[in-house]
Amino acid sequence: MTENEIIEGCQNQNRQAQKALYDRFSPLMFGVCKRYCKNREDAEDVLVNGLFKAINNIHQFKGNGSFEGWIRRIVVNEALMFLRKRQKITVEIEEYHVGALTGGTIEDELAAQDILELLAQLPIGYRTVFNLYVLDGLKHREIAEALGISINTSKSQLILAKKRMQDLLAKRAYPGLEGRQHNRR
Repeated sequence: MTENEIIEGCQNQNRQAQKALYDRFSPLMFGVCKRYCKNREDAEDVLVNGLFKAINNIHQFKGNGSFEGWIRRIVVNEALMFLRKRQKITVEIEEYHVGALTGGTIEDELAAQDILELLAQLPIGYRTVFNLYVLDGLKHREIAEALGISINTSKSQLILAKKRMQDLLAKRAYPGLEGRQHNRR
């Protein structure tokens, strides 16, 4: 089934089209869910709820932008709602000042499983801002609005998340980090 056939079928409440949507997008969106949720069961719940909302609200997709991007936004919003309900997103501000990291991004150098393992070790505030900014491409203004925090808090959370990720990588003696350790302020 083509993407247009899936969309049209879901708009007509066709069960085969709904299943096709789930089959096509669930693996990718499950990866998104796992970035926000620490355990598999929570990620599965968020995935099912997010795709259910996408199917039920498919009439709101107007064709502006990609269909996958539209579904991703719904799933990310579902993950944020899950976090708010279950864990109350708290923003941790460290007492020390951390300079921005320089050079290429660490996430480009890691395998997907490594990223998930490291993200699970971050405090929820760091992890959420990191996901939204680095992996989902939101701007600090959008993150601030979504989480009910200031833009500067979003920026500091990202800096602290990157620093914590770098520290975790250093503890693992991850290849390619040797030159970065002295680049910190």
